Amino acid sequence: MINKERLWSRLQFLSEIGKKESEGVTRLSFTPEERAAKDLVATFMKEAGLKVREDEVGNLIGRKEGFNPEASVVLTGSHVDSVFNGGNFDGPLGVLAAVEALQVMNEKGIETEHPIEVIAFTDEEGARFSFGMIGSRGIAGTLTQDELLNKDKQGISIAEAFVANGLQPEAIGKAALKPEEVKAYVELHIEQGKVLEGQNLSAGIVSGLAGPLWLKFILEGEVGHAGATPMSIRHDALTAAARVMLVIEAEAAKTGTTVGTVGQVQVNPGGINIIPGRVEISLDLRDINEVVRDEVEAKIREQAEQICEAQGVKLTIEDLQRVAPAPCSDIVKNAAKEAFEKLGLESYYLPSGAGHDGMQLMDLCPIGMIFIRSKNGISHDPAEWSSKEDCADGANVLYHTVLNLAVQKVNVTTN
Repeated sequence: MINKERLWSRLQFLSEIGKKESEGVTRLSFTPEERAAKDLVATFMKEAGLKVREDEVGNLIGRKEGFNPEASVVLTGSHVDSVFNGGNFDGPLGVLAAVEALQVMNEKGIETEHPIEVIAFTDEEGARFSFGMIGSRGIAGTLTQDELLNKDKQGISIAEAFVANGLQPEAIGKAALKPEEVKAYVELHIEQGKVLEGQNLSAGIVSGLAGPLWLKFILEGEVGHAGATPMSIRHDALTAAARVMLVIEAEAAKTGTTVGTVGQVQVNPGGINIIPGRVEISLDLRDINEVVRDEVEAKIREQAEQICEAQGVKLTIEDLQRVAPAPCSDIVKNAAKEAFEKLGLESYYLPSGAGHDGMQLMDLCPIGMIFIRSKNGISHDPAEWSSKEDCADGANVLYHTVLNLAVQKVNVTTN
Protein backbone atom coordinates (compact mmCIF):
# COMPACT_ATOMS: atom_id res chain seq x y z
CA MET A 1 0.00 0.00 0.00
CA ILE A 2 1.19 3.52 -0.76
CA ASN A 3 1.99 6.13 1.91
CA LYS A 4 -1.21 8.20 1.94
CA GLU A 5 0.17 11.02 4.08
CA ARG A 6 3.32 11.42 2.01
CA LEU A 7 1.32 11.58 -1.23
CA TRP A 8 -1.08 14.14 0.21
CA SER A 9 1.74 16.27 1.63
CA ARG A 10 3.50 16.38 -1.75
CA LEU A 11 0.26 17.35 -3.49
CA GLN A 12 -0.08 20.29 -1.10
CA PHE A 13 3.54 21.40 -1.59
CA LEU A 14 3.17 21.32 -5.37
CA SER A 15 -0.17 23.18 -5.26
CA GLU A 16 1.55 26.26 -3.82
CA ILE A 17 3.60 26.80 -7.00
CA GLY A 18 1.77 29.17 -9.32
CA LYS A 19 -1.00 29.93 -6.82
CA LYS A 20 -1.95 33.51 -6.02
CA GLU A 21 -3.90 34.60 -2.99
CA SER A 22 -7.63 33.73 -3.28
CA GLU A 23 -7.02 32.37 -6.79
CA GLY A 24 -6.27 29.01 -8.38
CA VAL A 25 -3.08 27.56 -9.82
CA THR A 26 -1.59 28.98 -13.03
CA ARG A 27 1.44 27.05 -14.31
CA LEU A 28 1.67 27.55 -18.05
CA SER A 29 4.24 25.62 -20.06
CA PHE A 30 7.79 26.96 -20.26
CA THR A 31 7.23 29.53 -17.50
CA PRO A 32 9.14 29.96 -14.22
CA GLU A 33 6.16 28.42 -12.41
CA GLU A 34 6.22 25.25 -14.48
CA ARG A 35 10.00 25.07 -14.13
CA ALA A 36 9.70 25.31 -10.35
CA ALA A 37 7.05 22.58 -10.36
CA LYS A 38 9.25 20.26 -12.39
CA ASP A 39 12.22 20.97 -10.13
CA LEU A 40 10.16 20.06 -7.06
CA VAL A 41 8.92 16.85 -8.68
CA ALA A 42 12.50 16.00 -9.64
CA THR A 43 13.39 16.29 -5.95
CA PHE A 44 10.58 13.86 -5.08
CA MET A 45 11.77 11.48 -7.80
CA LYS A 46 15.27 11.46 -6.33
CA GLU A 47 13.85 10.84 -2.85
CA ALA A 48 12.04 7.86 -4.36
CA GLY A 49 15.35 6.43 -5.59
CA LEU A 50 14.69 7.09 -9.27
CA LYS A 51 17.20 8.08 -11.94
CA VAL A 52 16.06 11.50 -13.18
CA ARG A 53 16.51 13.12 -16.57
CA GLU A 54 14.74 15.45 -19.05
CA ASP A 55 14.36 14.60 -22.72
CA GLU A 56 14.55 16.75 -25.86
CA VAL A 57 10.99 18.10 -25.52
CA GLY A 58 11.27 18.89 -21.82
CA ASN A 59 9.54 15.83 -20.38
CA LEU A 60 10.74 15.13 -16.82
CA ILE A 61 11.39 11.40 -16.42
CA GLY A 62 12.17 9.28 -13.35
CA ARG A 63 13.28 5.69 -14.00
CA LYS A 64 13.30 2.53 -11.89
CA GLU A 65 15.30 -0.21 -13.59
CA GLY A 66 13.99 -3.73 -14.18
CA PHE A 67 15.99 -6.90 -13.72
CA ASN A 68 15.65 -7.86 -17.41
CA PRO A 69 17.84 -5.49 -19.46
CA GLU A 70 16.05 -6.53 -22.66
CA ALA A 71 12.53 -5.79 -21.38
CA SER A 72 10.42 -2.90 -22.67
CA VAL A 73 9.50 -0.04 -20.34
CA VAL A 74 6.18 0.52 -18.55
CA LEU A 75 5.28 4.22 -18.62
CA THR A 76 3.11 6.06 -16.12
CA GLY A 77 2.65 9.69 -15.09
CA SER A 78 0.74 12.81 -16.15
CA HIS A 79 1.59 16.55 -16.22
CA VAL A 80 2.27 19.49 -13.90
CA ASP A 81 1.29 22.39 -16.18
CA SER A 82 -2.16 23.88 -15.62
CA VAL A 83 -4.85 25.95 -17.24
CA PHE A 84 -5.35 29.57 -16.20
CA ASN A 85 -6.59 29.71 -12.58
CA GLY A 86 -6.90 25.92 -12.32
CA GLY A 87 -7.01 23.39 -9.51
CA ASN A 88 -4.58 21.31 -7.47
CA PHE A 89 -5.22 17.79 -8.76
CA ASP A 90 -5.54 17.81 -12.57
CA GLY A 91 -2.18 16.35 -13.64
CA PRO A 92 -0.13 16.49 -10.42
CA LEU A 93 -2.05 13.58 -8.87
CA GLY A 94 -0.99 11.25 -11.70
CA VAL A 95 2.66 12.30 -11.48
CA LEU A 96 2.98 12.22 -7.70
CA ALA A 97 0.99 8.99 -7.28
CA ALA A 98 3.32 7.32 -9.78
CA VAL A 99 6.38 8.63 -7.91
CA GLU A 100 4.84 7.35 -4.67
CA ALA A 101 4.16 3.92 -6.17
CA LEU A 102 7.78 3.52 -7.29
CA GLN A 103 9.10 4.84 -3.98
CA VAL A 104 7.10 2.16 -2.12
CA MET A 105 8.46 -0.50 -4.48
CA ASN A 106 12.00 0.63 -3.74
CA GLU A 107 11.36 0.82 0.00
CA LYS A 108 10.01 -2.73 -0.01
CA GLY A 109 12.80 -4.03 -2.24
CA ILE A 110 10.34 -5.02 -4.96
CA GLU A 111 11.93 -5.79 -8.31
CA THR A 112 10.14 -6.01 -11.64
CA GLU A 113 11.12 -7.60 -14.92
CA HIS A 114 10.30 -4.45 -16.88
CA PRO A 115 11.76 -1.03 -16.09
CA ILE A 116 9.23 1.62 -15.07
CA GLU A 117 9.35 5.32 -15.92
CA VAL A 118 7.33 8.14 -14.40
CA ILE A 119 6.85 11.01 -16.84
CA ALA A 120 5.78 14.58 -16.11
CA PHE A 121 4.79 15.47 -19.67
CA THR A 122 5.45 18.91 -21.13
CA ASP A 123 2.36 21.06 -21.76
CA GLU A 124 -0.58 18.67 -21.70
CA GLU A 125 -3.15 21.44 -21.27
CA GLY A 126 -2.37 23.63 -24.27
CA ALA A 127 -3.44 26.72 -22.30
CA ARG A 128 -0.52 28.88 -23.41
CA PHE A 129 -0.17 28.08 -27.12
CA SER A 130 -3.67 26.71 -27.86
CA PHE A 131 -1.82 23.53 -28.79
CA GLY A 132 -1.39 20.86 -26.17
CA MET A 133 0.15 17.47 -25.41
CA ILE A 134 3.56 18.63 -26.62
CA GLY A 135 5.53 16.19 -24.49
CA SER A 136 3.47 13.13 -25.35
CA ARG A 137 3.57 14.03 -29.04
CA GLY A 138 7.35 14.14 -28.69
CA ILE A 139 7.44 10.69 -27.08
CA ALA A 140 5.14 9.36 -29.81
CA GLY A 141 7.30 10.87 -32.55
CA THR A 142 4.43 12.89 -34.02
CA LEU A 143 5.50 16.41 -33.00
CA THR A 144 6.47 18.43 -36.08
CA GLN A 145 8.56 21.52 -36.73
CA ASP A 146 5.48 23.28 -38.15
CA GLU A 147 3.61 22.70 -34.89
CA LEU A 148 6.42 24.43 -33.02
CA LEU A 149 5.44 27.63 -34.85
CA ASN A 150 2.23 27.97 -32.79
CA LYS A 151 2.38 31.20 -30.76
CA ASP A 152 1.03 32.45 -27.46
CA LYS A 153 -0.78 35.76 -26.96
CA GLN A 154 2.54 37.57 -26.66
CA GLY A 155 3.65 36.26 -30.06
CA ILE A 156 6.18 33.81 -28.62
CA SER A 157 6.31 30.53 -30.53
CA ILE A 158 6.74 27.09 -29.01
CA ALA A 159 10.12 26.90 -30.75
CA GLU A 160 11.20 30.16 -29.14
CA ALA A 161 10.01 28.92 -25.75
CA PHE A 162 12.07 25.77 -26.31
CA VAL A 163 15.21 27.80 -26.93
CA ALA A 164 14.55 30.05 -23.92
CA ASN A 165 14.39 26.91 -21.78
CA GLY A 166 17.57 25.36 -23.07
CA LEU A 167 15.96 22.98 -25.58
CA GLN A 168 16.81 22.61 -29.26
CA PRO A 169 13.73 22.63 -31.54
CA GLU A 170 15.59 20.76 -34.27
CA ALA A 171 16.26 17.86 -31.85
CA ILE A 172 12.65 16.96 -31.02
CA GLY A 173 12.88 13.69 -32.98
CA LYS A 174 15.34 12.32 -30.43
CA ALA A 175 12.59 12.18 -27.78
CA ALA A 176 10.60 9.61 -29.77
CA LEU A 177 10.33 6.04 -28.53
CA LYS A 178 9.83 2.93 -30.68
CA PRO A 179 6.92 0.51 -30.14
CA GLU A 180 9.29 -2.31 -29.21
CA GLU A 181 10.70 -0.11 -26.42
CA VAL A 182 7.38 0.42 -24.61
CA LYS A 183 5.13 -2.22 -23.05
CA ALA A 184 2.25 0.03 -21.92
CA TYR A 185 1.22 3.42 -20.56
CA VAL A 186 -1.17 3.89 -17.62
CA GLU A 187 -2.22 7.17 -16.00
CA LEU A 188 -4.08 8.07 -12.82
CA HIS A 189 -6.26 11.17 -13.10
CA ILE A 190 -9.22 12.87 -11.49
CA GLU A 191 -12.42 12.20 -13.42
CA GLN A 192 -13.34 15.88 -14.00
CA GLY A 193 -16.97 14.78 -14.09
CA LYS A 194 -19.74 13.46 -11.84
CA VAL A 195 -20.09 9.82 -12.89
CA LEU A 196 -18.08 8.22 -10.07
CA GLU A 197 -19.61 10.59 -7.53
CA GLY A 198 -23.06 9.58 -8.75
CA GLN A 199 -22.13 5.91 -8.35
CA ASN A 200 -20.61 6.58 -4.89
CA LEU A 201 -17.30 5.06 -6.02
CA SER A 202 -13.81 6.32 -5.24
CA ALA A 203 -12.23 5.08 -8.48
CA GLY A 204 -12.99 3.58 -11.87
CA ILE A 205 -11.40 2.15 -15.02
CA VAL A 206 -11.46 4.27 -18.17
CA SER A 207 -12.89 2.52 -21.24
CA GLY A 208 -11.78 5.13 -23.78
CA LEU A 209 -11.03 8.82 -24.35
CA ALA A 210 -13.05 11.27 -26.41
CA GLY A 211 -11.06 13.02 -29.14
CA PRO A 212 -10.78 16.83 -28.92
CA LEU A 213 -11.12 18.87 -32.09
CA TRP A 214 -10.08 22.53 -31.78
CA LEU A 215 -11.08 25.11 -34.41
CA LYS A 216 -10.72 28.88 -34.70
CA PHE A 217 -13.51 30.84 -36.48
CA ILE A 218 -12.36 34.21 -37.85
CA LEU A 219 -15.23 36.49 -38.87
CA GLU A 220 -14.43 39.71 -40.71
CA GLY A 221 -17.20 42.25 -41.18
CA GLU A 222 -17.17 46.01 -41.45
CA VAL A 223 -16.34 48.51 -38.73
CA GLY A 224 -18.89 51.31 -38.39
CA HIS A 225 -20.16 53.99 -36.06
CA ALA A 226 -22.67 52.57 -33.59
CA GLY A 227 -24.94 55.57 -33.89
CA ALA A 228 -24.60 56.48 -37.54
CA THR A 229 -24.94 53.06 -39.23
CA PRO A 230 -28.52 51.80 -39.76
CA MET A 231 -29.18 48.20 -38.70
CA SER A 232 -30.24 47.23 -42.22
CA ILE A 233 -26.81 47.87 -43.77
CA ARG A 234 -24.51 46.58 -41.02
CA HIS A 235 -21.98 43.78 -41.45
CA ASP A 236 -21.52 43.09 -37.75
CA ALA A 237 -18.95 40.34 -37.14
CA LEU A 238 -20.05 39.87 -33.53
CA THR A 239 -23.73 39.25 -34.22
CA ALA A 240 -22.69 36.70 -36.87
CA ALA A 241 -20.39 35.06 -34.32
CA ALA A 242 -23.20 34.95 -31.77
CA ARG A 243 -25.41 33.10 -34.25
CA VAL A 244 -22.58 30.66 -34.97
CA MET A 245 -22.25 30.00 -31.23
CA LEU A 246 -25.94 29.16 -31.01
CA VAL A 247 -25.49 26.70 -33.89
CA ILE A 248 -22.59 25.07 -32.03
CA GLU A 249 -24.72 24.64 -28.92
CA ALA A 250 -27.70 23.26 -30.84
CA GLU A 251 -25.80 20.78 -33.04
CA ALA A 252 -23.67 19.43 -30.18
CA ALA A 253 -26.76 18.89 -28.04
CA LYS A 254 -28.56 16.81 -30.68
CA THR A 255 -26.36 13.69 -30.41
CA GLY A 256 -26.50 13.17 -26.67
CA THR A 257 -22.77 12.35 -26.59
CA THR A 258 -21.09 15.34 -28.27
CA VAL A 259 -19.96 18.42 -26.36
CA GLY A 260 -19.11 21.76 -27.96
CA THR A 261 -17.55 24.70 -26.14
CA VAL A 262 -16.64 28.24 -27.16
CA GLY A 263 -14.02 29.22 -24.58
CA GLN A 264 -12.34 32.17 -26.28
CA VAL A 265 -13.85 35.27 -27.90
CA GLN A 266 -11.82 38.20 -29.23
CA VAL A 267 -13.65 41.29 -30.48
CA ASN A 268 -12.03 44.12 -32.45
CA PRO A 269 -11.85 47.09 -32.32
CA GLY A 270 -13.61 46.53 -28.98
CA GLY A 271 -15.11 50.01 -28.46
CA ILE A 272 -18.51 50.46 -26.85
CA ASN A 273 -19.61 52.72 -29.71
CA ILE A 274 -18.03 50.80 -32.61
CA ILE A 275 -19.60 48.01 -34.67
CA PRO A 276 -17.22 45.04 -34.37
CA GLY A 277 -15.30 44.46 -37.59
CA ARG A 278 -13.42 41.31 -36.65
CA VAL A 279 -14.22 38.52 -34.20
CA GLU A 280 -12.34 35.31 -33.40
CA ILE A 281 -14.00 32.47 -31.51
CA SER A 282 -12.64 29.08 -30.54
CA LEU A 283 -14.43 25.74 -30.69
CA ASP A 284 -13.59 22.68 -28.61
CA LEU A 285 -15.66 19.80 -30.03
CA ARG A 286 -15.50 16.29 -28.55
CA ASP A 287 -17.10 12.89 -28.79
CA ILE A 288 -16.03 9.33 -27.99
CA ASN A 289 -17.10 8.45 -31.55
CA GLU A 290 -14.99 10.16 -34.23
CA VAL A 291 -17.62 9.72 -36.97
CA VAL A 292 -20.30 11.41 -34.86
CA ARG A 293 -17.95 14.24 -33.89
CA ASP A 294 -16.94 14.90 -37.48
CA GLU A 295 -20.55 14.89 -38.65
CA VAL A 296 -21.39 17.54 -36.06
CA GLU A 297 -18.37 19.55 -37.20
CA ALA A 298 -19.56 19.44 -40.80
CA LYS A 299 -23.02 20.70 -39.84
CA ILE A 300 -21.53 23.55 -37.80
CA ARG A 301 -19.24 24.57 -40.67
CA GLU A 302 -22.07 24.53 -43.19
CA GLN A 303 -24.42 26.65 -41.10
CA ALA A 304 -21.64 29.06 -40.08
CA GLU A 305 -20.90 29.71 -43.75
CA GLN A 306 -24.60 30.33 -44.44
CA ILE A 307 -24.89 32.77 -41.54
CA CYS A 308 -21.82 34.74 -42.58
CA GLU A 309 -22.83 34.88 -46.23
CA ALA A 310 -26.27 36.21 -45.27
CA GLN A 311 -24.71 38.96 -43.12
CA GLY A 312 -21.96 39.91 -45.57
CA VAL A 313 -19.23 38.69 -43.24
CA LYS A 314 -16.12 36.84 -44.42
CA LEU A 315 -15.52 33.55 -42.61
CA THR A 316 -12.22 31.69 -42.21
CA ILE A 317 -11.99 28.47 -40.18
CA GLU A 318 -8.59 27.26 -38.98
CA ASP A 319 -7.79 23.82 -37.60
CA LEU A 320 -5.85 24.11 -34.33
CA GLN A 321 -5.73 20.41 -33.47
CA ARG A 322 -7.60 17.26 -34.36
CA VAL A 323 -7.17 14.23 -32.11
CA ALA A 324 -8.86 10.90 -32.77
CA PRO A 325 -10.76 9.26 -29.89
CA ALA A 326 -8.66 6.61 -28.17
CA PRO A 327 -10.03 3.28 -26.90
CA CYS A 328 -8.17 1.95 -23.87
CA SER A 329 -6.31 -1.34 -24.32
CA ASP A 330 -7.56 -4.60 -22.82
CA ILE A 331 -4.00 -5.20 -21.61
CA VAL A 332 -4.11 -2.17 -19.34
CA LYS A 333 -7.79 -2.48 -18.43
CA ASN A 334 -7.28 -6.09 -17.34
CA ALA A 335 -4.21 -5.14 -15.28
CA ALA A 336 -6.29 -2.43 -13.60
CA LYS A 337 -9.23 -4.79 -13.03
CA GLU A 338 -6.88 -7.21 -11.26
CA ALA A 339 -5.70 -4.34 -9.07
CA PHE A 340 -9.27 -3.30 -8.21
CA GLU A 341 -10.13 -6.88 -7.24
CA LYS A 342 -6.99 -7.22 -5.10
CA LEU A 343 -7.98 -4.07 -3.20
CA GLY A 344 -11.63 -5.10 -2.83
CA LEU A 345 -12.89 -2.25 -5.03
CA GLU A 346 -15.65 -2.48 -7.62
CA SER A 347 -14.37 -2.56 -11.21
CA TYR A 348 -16.52 0.18 -12.72
CA TYR A 349 -15.90 1.30 -16.33
CA LEU A 350 -16.52 4.81 -17.66
CA PRO A 351 -15.43 6.91 -20.67
CA SER A 352 -13.29 10.04 -20.47
CA GLY A 353 -14.77 13.16 -22.00
CA ALA A 354 -11.48 14.98 -21.49
CA GLY A 355 -8.36 14.46 -23.58
CA HIS A 356 -5.16 13.16 -21.99
CA ASP A 357 -1.57 12.45 -23.01
CA GLY A 358 -2.29 8.76 -23.49
CA MET A 359 -4.22 9.61 -26.66
CA GLN A 360 -0.95 10.60 -28.32
CA LEU A 361 0.64 7.28 -27.37
CA MET A 362 -2.13 5.08 -28.78
CA ASP A 363 -0.10 4.01 -31.83
CA LEU A 364 3.05 3.56 -29.74
CA CYS A 365 1.79 1.18 -27.05
CA PRO A 366 -1.30 -0.13 -25.20
CA ILE A 367 -2.78 2.71 -23.12
CA GLY A 368 -5.14 2.93 -20.17
CA MET A 369 -6.32 5.21 -17.38
CA ILE A 370 -7.67 5.08 -13.86
CA PHE A 371 -10.03 7.80 -12.63
CA ILE A 372 -10.80 8.92 -9.11
CA ARG A 373 -13.89 10.77 -7.92
CA SER A 374 -14.11 14.55 -8.40
CA LYS A 375 -16.22 16.53 -5.93
CA ASN A 376 -19.22 17.96 -7.80
CA GLY A 377 -17.43 17.14 -11.04
CA ILE A 378 -15.55 20.46 -10.88
CA SER A 379 -12.23 20.81 -12.70
CA HIS A 380 -10.10 23.54 -14.31
CA ASP A 381 -11.20 25.70 -11.39
CA PRO A 382 -9.85 26.55 -7.91
CA ALA A 383 -12.76 24.54 -6.44
CA GLU A 384 -11.41 21.32 -8.01
CA TRP A 385 -11.21 18.73 -5.20
CA SER A 386 -10.64 15.05 -4.54
CA SER A 387 -10.35 13.67 -1.02
CA LYS A 388 -7.19 12.29 0.55
CA GLU A 389 -8.88 8.88 0.77
CA ASP A 390 -9.88 8.83 -2.90
CA CYS A 391 -6.38 9.92 -3.94
CA ALA A 392 -4.99 7.04 -1.87
CA ASP A 393 -7.43 4.54 -3.42
CA GLY A 394 -6.42 5.66 -6.89
CA ALA A 395 -2.72 5.56 -6.06
CA ASN A 396 -3.04 2.05 -4.65
CA VAL A 397 -4.84 0.90 -7.80
CA LEU A 398 -2.08 2.51 -9.89
CA TYR A 399 0.58 0.80 -7.74
CA HIS A 400 -0.84 -2.67 -8.33
CA THR A 401 -1.67 -1.98 -11.98
CA VAL A 402 1.93 -0.95 -12.68
CA LEU A 403 3.19 -4.03 -10.81
CA ASN A 404 0.93 -6.22 -12.95
CA LEU A 405 2.24 -4.64 -16.14
CA ALA A 406 5.90 -4.59 -15.08
CA VAL A 407 5.73 -8.21 -13.75
CA GLN A 408 6.84 -8.38 -10.13
CA LYS A 409 9.67 -10.77 -9.33
CA VAL A 410 8.41 -13.68 -7.22
CA ASN A 411 9.89 -14.71 -3.87
CA VAL A 412 11.40 -11.29 -3.37
CA THR A 413 12.42 -10.23 0.12
CA THR A 414 10.40 -7.25 1.33
CA ASN A 415 10.84 -4.92 4.27
